[in-house]
Amino acid sequence: MTIHKKGLAHWEGDLKRGKGTVSTESGALTQQPYGFNTRFEGVKGTNPEELIGAAHAACFSMALSLMLSEAGFTATSIDTTATVSLDKTASGFAITKVALESRIAVPDVDAATFDGIIQKAKAGCPVSQVLKAEITLDYQLNG
Repeated sequence: MTIHKKGLAHWEGDLKRGKGTVSTESGALTQQPYGFNTRFEGVKGTNPEELIGAAHAACFSMALSLMLSEAGFTATSIDTTATVSLDKTASGFAITKVALESRIAVPDVDAATFDGIIQKAKAGCPVSQVLKAEITLDYQLNG
């Protein structure tokens, strides 16, 4: 079974003065503005790195929930932030790193068992698999 999800982007103009909008087929995002200024100058709007970070944080949290359930545990909360690093390289710009930070509350799980589960979730998350950047993970388990 293949599931297809769509993100849509519209762009007008050159890189520095141009502007665009990004939407999702589901309507979760509708014509959110993006451009050089939202990506590099802190102007209100979104950017590709922020969207990748949100997708990665959401995917990782869901993967962790699945892996915990498969091991017989249920998280009472999973809060994940994905910080995406965009760096200038010799060939232009590249996403070089994604730092996942997750705060998780899971009753009755020991640290060693949890570490195995969370590392499996990091590797098994579909967004982790698609990104070629270094992906780091910092987490705090709260019982």
